[in-house]
Amino acid sequence: MNSEDAAKKFNSYVVSQGGDSRMQKVTAYGHSQKPAITISYQTGVDVSDISEKLANTLQKSELKERQPWTVFNQQLVEKALDEQHWPKELAEKITEDKRFFIDELMDELCGLRPPSWVLVPQVVETILNLAVTGCAILVGHGTTVITARMSNVFHVRLTGSLPKRIERVQRLRSLTTEAAAKFIRKEDRGRERFVKAYFHARLENELLYDLTVNTDRISNDDAVAVIAATAQRFFSTR
Repeated sequence: MNSEDAAKKFNSYVVSQGGDSRMQKVTAYGHSQKPAITISYQTGVDVSDISEKLANTLQKSELKERQPWTVFNQQLVEKALDEQHWPKELAEKITEDKRFFIDELMDELCGLRPPSWVLVPQVVETILNLAVTGCAILVGHGTTVITARMSNVFHVRLTGSLPKRIERVQRLRSLTTEAAAKFIRKEDRGRERFVKAYFHARLENELLYDLTVNTDRISNDDAVAVIAATAQRFFSTR
């Protein structure tokens, strides 16, 4: 058996064990009464602006709770690192992707970062804790799949056409059309690998989401209004 085959076999075992543990935690937490939202997105849509505006809108709505609505994106990784006493600076080096086993093993041996089989369960536990606590907008990192069986969580997907997403990435990162397209493909494929490897799911599975928003046809402000209104109706039936 070569190193790549061994890596795949090892990763399959880790995924299986992690999935069992995750389901046990969801069951143990039961059904939280506090609302939470997950946002999955394609690279190039304005997820930061939409999620922040959504938090502000919900804070002023009937969904307002004692704690403020808060957006967690890369902070999910930072919080997981902090809870396990890893340096927060590592968060900048950790991407939402499935890295090759040998690369991770070498990083672990050199002390550069925690490997995925250590970090991913920590991030999962952090996501579950935040979802139970409520008033959290959880962005990316498999949050939709992790919380799929939690009745208090509303799931959103933000999409957009490739030309529109390329245009936005070009503008924000000062890239050529070709470089922007390459960046988008790399980021989207990385997220797809991450979710497939660790959670046996596909981001393109429309049944994962309660609401999908086409950002080509709907402005950020209108997207926020639609998500907020639909989420409020969703939570009122729970």
